[in-house]
Formats: sequence, C-alpha cells, structure tokens
Amino acid sequence: MSNPNHHSFGFWSHSEAPYFSPSRLRDIPTGFREPMHIVQDVQTGAIGVGIGGQRSTAGYPLLATLPPIYPEWLGDRGFAHRHGVRFNYVAGAMANGIASERLVMEMARNGFLSFFGAAGLSVERVKSALNELERSLPEQSWGANLIHSPNEPDLESEIAALYIQRGVRRVSAAAYMKLTPYVVRYALHGLHRDSSGAIQRKNHLFAKISRPEVAIHFMRPAPQKMVQELLRKGWITDEEARLAALVPVAEQFSIEADSGGHTDNQSLSALFPTISALRTQVMQEHAYERPIYLGAGGGLGTPEAIAGAFAMGASYVLTGSVNQACVESGLHQKGKEMLAKAGLADVEMAPAADMFELGVEVQVLKRGTMFASRAKFLYRLYRQYKSLADISDTERMRLEKEFFHQALDEAWRSTEAYWQSRDPREVARANRDPKHQMALLFRSYLGQSSKWAINGVHSRLMDYQIWCGPAMGAFNRWVKGSFLEAPSQRQVVQVAKNLMEGAAVIARAQQLRSFGVALPSEAFSYEPRPLS
Repeated sequence: MSNPNHHSFGFWSHSEAPYFSPSRLRDIPTGFREPMHIVQDVQTGAIGVGIGGQRSTAGYPLLATLPPIYPEWLGDRGFAHRHGVRFNYVAGAMANGIASERLVMEMARNGFLSFFGAAGLSVERVKSALNELERSLPEQSWGANLIHSPNEPDLESEIAALYIQRGVRRVSAAAYMKLTPYVVRYALHGLHRDSSGAIQRKNHLFAKISRPEVAIHFMRPAPQKMVQELLRKGWITDEEARLAALVPVAEQFSIEADSGGHTDNQSLSALFPTISALRTQVMQEHAYERPIYLGAGGGLGTPEAIAGAFAMGASYVLTGSVNQACVESGLHQKGKEMLAKAGLADVEMAPAADMFELGVEVQVLKRGTMFASRAKFLYRLYRQYKSLADISDTERMRLEKEFFHQALDEAWRSTEAYWQSRDPREVARANRDPKHQMALLFRSYLGQSSKWAINGVHSRLMDYQIWCGPAMGAFNRWVKGSFLEAPSQRQVVQVAKNLMEGAAVIARAQQLRSFGVALPSEAFSYEPRPLS
C-alpha cells in the first residue's frame, strides 16, 4: 500500500474520532450544512469523514475539506439573482387554474418562483387572477402562462397583450411548435440599453420545450420579417426592433421530459444534454451578452431526481405533477386523493383538447378514470368519419350514453351556443364543414373533462381528465409512511423544501463518494420531515 501521506495536505485532529464504518457513515450526508473533512486511516488505508476539528501537525492524514452546501446553492445563482428568488426551483403553470393564485402566492412568499395556470381560462378569469396576485405579491417574483392556441389565435393575442399591459414580468410559453407574433411581442417588450450600454429586458420569457427543433426558434433572435411586422403594427418600438437582433427570443428554457400534460415523453438524461449542446452552439454563433438558463422538468418527484437534474447542469428545476396533489392547487380534493394513490405505471397518453385535430396528446392519470380510453375512442371516430351523421348507430348510442349523457343533437346545440358567445367564426365554419363540427363537439368533452375534475363533479368521476406524469408515482413511493403521505398534509412549500433539502443530501453523498468514502446505499436517501 502506498503511503497515504503522499496524497494528503496536512493532518486533521479532533476529540471525536472520524467516521469509517458504514453504520456511522449512513447519516453523514444529512449534515451537509457543516464542513466535512476527508481523512484516511493510516493502518487500514480506509477513507472516512471527520466533522469539526481542525488542521494540525499530527493526527489523521487530511485528503480534502468540503465546505458547507445549502439547498439555496443548488442550480445557478445567476438565475436566482435575475428573478429575485431564494431557490432555483419553479412550480409550473398547470392549466385551468390548477396552479392557482394561492399556490403561486405561497411559493413566492417562501422564495420560490411559480406560474399561474392561465391556459384554458377566459380573459376575465385571468384578469381576476392578476388582480389578486398583484395585490398580494407587490415585491415578490411570480409569473403566468401563455399557451399556444392554434385554434384560437385571437385569445392568445389578447392574453399576451394583457400581460404587457399589466406588467407581468415572467411568462411561461407552453405548447409552442413555432413562434407566433404574440409570444415574440411579449418577449421584445421593454428591451432597452441601460446607462452602461448593456442590453436589459423588462419581460422574461420561459420557453417550455421538449424538442431541439422547437428550442432553436426561441434561442435565436426573432425573425426580422416578424419583427418588422410587429413594428408596422405599432406593437413594438424602434429601439425594441433594433435590439431584437441582438438577443434570443427567450433566455430561460424549461426543458420538459416525461411530464404530465403536453409531453413528448422524452428521457431527461437524453434531452437535457442535447439542448445544452444546442445552447452552447447558439451562444457562440450570436455572441450574446446575457446568459441563457436551462431548467429541467418532467419526472422530478424525488430528491434523487432533483439532484440528478442539477448534476446535469440545470440552472433550475421545474415541478408540476407533485404540486397538483397539494392542498393549494385548484384541483378538487377527490382528484388529489386519486393522485395520491398513483403508481409509476398509472399514467397514459390521450388526445389533447386544444390540439385535437393535430393528434397532439397529453399524459394523464389512468387509475380510477376512463378518460384516456374514451378520448382515444373520440379521436378514432374523428379520423374514421367525415361527419357526425356518418357515425354508426352503435357508436352513436355509446357517445350519447357514456360521453355526453344526452342526444348528440342536444350536445351539439350546447357546444354551438358556447362557441357563438366565444367565437362565432367557429360556428360559421362548423356549418360549412361537418368535420369541423365533429371536432368541436368532441373537443367539448375533452375540455369539460378537466373542469369536471377541478370542480369535483361526482357523476363524472369516470371522465376526470387529470394531467399526471410518472413523477407522481415516484413521489408517492418516496413519501409513503411520512407526514407527506396524506393529501391533506401536502403543502406545496413543504413539498418543495423537502425535495430541495433531500437533493442537497444526495449531492453531499455523491461528493463524499467521489472522494473515496465508502458510503452505504442508505446514505443516498432522505425521508421527508416538516421544515420551517
């Protein structure tokens, strides 16, 4: 055996002996807020950990000293500084107000960033939410969602304009496959140079993406043709148009892997490095002055997953499914109880209401509801038939009995009345195109199914659409037997703090192991506990 002193830089001594045995090393990572000294036993060559003590001229050979770490230090501190938050942890914008005002307020008051789930809501409902958030959070950072709405571009435009008018400084752009003038308008609003000549942004766009070919649109400067059109309409200023060529459309990217809701079911370990390499390439090509931050989301329901995301280089982490089961979310209690029983395999893909005709799917809860299979049945009928009149008698009867609980003619009249008040052009198109009429009717079921879950309509239990990814099953397994097992105890801040605290434990354990400490497998675990 080589002399251990050759690899040391002095000695460590303390009245208490260092830890070498697996039983004593098991809980060492939980003390991550204290400096730790990596030492070696001269007799056996074993590497252990000393707590406290001091460097000295005699004692155990000292191989390394690890400074304290904190949950607040995980991720990129530049991101935290830019957005005025304590933790690099973001609660995503679950649609239809599931990411509720209460959820956003609780997170913001505790140093986390969160986005209100504006997708699927009326303009008036979004205005109401902004009123409450502005009143309750005058100093804290928060944001709201802007979802790509190919079937309702006027709504997307109105929401984007509302955010500009009301001074919403952070927006999560979701479900985009390409840029639209409305999301670019928001991103460019307020671009200016400060007194030192540096480019500054007033609005911060978070692009939620799961494909490199979509990410590249948001990483590059906005297309000049689109910029000139925005300038012509008076939607941006001359200065904003000039500076648009020097900045990316978005400077925050929430890289979404296998998540609930809209998802491509990507593997985070494959997707994140791909987007990270793309960022490096684009930053070099355009020589941007300001950094682009990459966040990681999808499948993050345990401390191990959070720590893994940070280890890959994520500036921040993004959670969704686990927040939906929390007491502050807008989902009805029955839905939260269903989520709390979900396992890893209790999720399934189903057609999405907002992009039904395009075949876009969302990931939803399978256990306790028949929504996924029924939604797939609707999409099969849409692909198979040209109109409602062509549907077979057997299939029509099933639609009337299981889906709409009324005759199709009556169901259409209700749908027609809805669109007549929301956008009469859709009704006019349906009158010309029977296929579009069928799409609107089927989309009405898909759209209402999520609201039945939010409102807890008992008669529609089998139709509940609850967005959910495998993170929920992993989370449930982690909290089993702890104070977070019961849905009534799942406070969103407690969930966030425990995930970050646990991630710090895992990070410390990995540090120790990388320095040669033979940690037992139990050291790479963390049990939830109430945190102040």
